[in-house]
Amino acid sequence: MYLSVTPSPHRLGSSNTSRMMRHVILATLPAFATLIYFFGYGVLFQVAICSITALICEAVILKIRSKNIAINLKDNTALLTGVLLGLSIPPLAPWWVGIIGTAFAIIVAKQLYGGLGFNLFNPAMIGYVLLLISFPVAMTNWMVPLELSLHSFSFIDYLSAIFTGYTSSGLTVNELRHGIDGITMATPLDTLKTDLTLGLTSGESMSKSIFGDIAGIGWQWVNVAFAIGGLALIKLKVIRWHIPCAVIGSLLFFSLLGYLLDPDSHATPIFHLLSGATMFGAFFIATDPGTAVIRAA
Repeated sequence: MYLSVTPSPHRLGSSNTSRMMRHVILATLPAFATLIYFFGYGVLFQVAICSITALICEAVILKIRSKNIAINLKDNTALLTGVLLGLSIPPLAPWWVGIIGTAFAIIVAKQLYGGLGFNLFNPAMIGYVLLLISFPVAMTNWMVPLELSLHSFSFIDYLSAIFTGYTSSGLTVNELRHGIDGITMATPLDTLKTDLTLGLTSGESMSKSIFGDIAGIGWQWVNVAFAIGGLALIKLKVIRWHIPCAVIGSLLFFSLLGYLLDPDSHATPIFHLLSGATMFGAFFIATDPGTAVIRAA
């Protein structure tokens, strides 16, 4: 008798890696559309740049390794890496940011370790960490939600801003980030963190327009959209419920504990659940079949 040892992802049943990755990509569509609605077409360009870069880099490395390019690209793992990283990048980040992050994710974080199943960490998030460390300004320059924006701009303006740094009318990316009150706004999480260091209470900080009614205009609905996609993945048995519930439950517990102990310096649990990338991380990153926690059958 022989023991067959194969790399992850391990899955029993009629499904395969290509179908699983395709389901995950489709599950991001509600959040993808929501991000475009609240933050503009720059999201579309970032996802396109990262996805194309991922496929090209994967093909080049597979060629160098003398692997079958067509068969390996059909597993959709490279495409998923590009989509996840593209959704993580600010809409108006320069075009080369996505290319550098995605190339590093595919070439170093994935293929250098031997390809699918051999990588130690989620490639998309390794690419994101590289970008966050190397280009912190570009990676934290998220746009203000469109309904609070001082300027209105077209599809061409987004394209021009990403590739040249200016819109067709000559506005810079920093000018595009100005809200209706003329103040450049960070994300709700950044705003709250900064305000707390300045001596404001969480209640005073969250009275600002960017927070909206619950957890930040746009961001709360983006998180809801990611949760909907994640629940669909659980329903399709692409992922299990254990990891998302553990992530969300842990965040809920500690945020509630902090809020009960000192509500002036801690935001509400619902704010933490529906702001930032909570649902994205819980359903789409922590559950990565190649790097997530596994259990014995």
